[in-house]
Amino acid sequence: MRGPRFPMTDSNSPSAEEINVDELCSYAVDVWVSDHSILTDEQRLLKVLRTAAEKGNATVLGEASHIFPNGAVTAILLLSASHLSIHTWPEFSLANIDLLAYGRLNGERMMESVEVGLSPTRINVTRMLRAVH
Repeated sequence: MRGPRFPMTDSNSPSAEEINVDELCSYAVDVWVSDHSILTDEQRLLKVLRTAAEKGNATVLGEASHIFPNGAVTAILLLSASHLSIHTWPEFSLANIDLLAYGRLNGERMMESVEVGLSPTRINVTRMLRAVH
């Protein structure tokens, strides 16, 4: 397995060192996996999210999840300064992960942890700084 691909940078994205802890940052991540079983395993997915929250120094206030008739899972962690969610599409070997991180949360570490937990064969990452002032 290759190592995590984070931190993501391109000509329009600041480096990890340039992100101020008082900024709001959104991550939209699409991952395709070869092990389809994780996409229908609610407890494994919640563990991936909880581990990511821990790695990013997030405080989990609550969680919710739902399993759909085709086995797809939607799960969300409500964090003290944001949220982390996953929506799976087993028929496409796909999971969509969304994170809104603010303040002292380390979104890069959280996304690295999610990537390690899901072991994707392909990944698309969009990171966007959000206006808060």
